[in-house]
Amino acid sequence: MGGVEDHVHILFGLSRTISLAQVAEKVKTSSSKWLKTKGLPEFAWQSGYAALSVDVQGVLGVREYIRGQEAHHRRMSFQEEYRSLLMEHGIEFDERYMWD
Repeated sequence: MGGVEDHVHILFGLSRTISLAQVAEKVKTSSSKWLKTKGLPEFAWQSGYAALSVDVQGVLGVREYIRGQEAHHRRMSFQEEYRSLLMEHGIEFDERYMWD
């Protein structure tokens, strides 16, 4: 897990007995509660999330990518990177619904 001030990346194995939506809800709920105990009552997650899959051979590369978030985002914003990733993989998107 790692990130910067406007987003976080979490690498995990998804069990067949829990949905991605359930994982996202649990992460958002428990981390919000924890942050409020640390004096950040104004913290709030955005309504959406994105999930990408990776094969076993790609796990080490993703771990390194997550570790390098701070340096990486000095060169490219999260929004720029996310748009680029979607376009690279031919995923259509509408900017009106991407950021809240």
